[in-house]
Amino acid sequence: MTSVRVRYIVDDVDAAVDFYTGKLGFKVDMHPAPSFAQVSRGSLQLLLNQPGAGGAGQATPDGQKPAPGGWNRIQIAIDDLDTTVDELRRSGARFRNEIVRGNGGRQILLEDPSGNLVELFEAYPGNSAS
Repeated sequence: MTSVRVRYIVDDVDAAVDFYTGKLGFKVDMHPAPSFAQVSRGSLQLLLNQPGAGGAGQATPDGQKPAPGGWNRIQIAIDDLDTTVDELRRSGARFRNEIVRGNGGRQILLEDPSGNLVELFEAYPGNSAS
């Protein structure tokens, strides 16, 4: 199985690890320093980096610094979006929008503690989320 690696810049690595493992079923692969951790779910490896830490957290030559947030996101396929959203809301999770309908299914944008997005997607019957 091929792994997919995605790096998110986060304000607080410990808070991000708690979020991804506690709310979305990721497991900790490694957490060797306060400024870096790797968590995974299936074939997705999510690298969590604080700004300024390691090579990935360094500023570019023009001075731009890595920062969390934006609109890029990972997508997690969900079987029952309504129940999942209700459970996450009860646990205090933040969403950027409400559930929306598209051609292939329904989705909502969940924010991690640093404002990075996780798209929760429920395919319509007969459609595949992959």
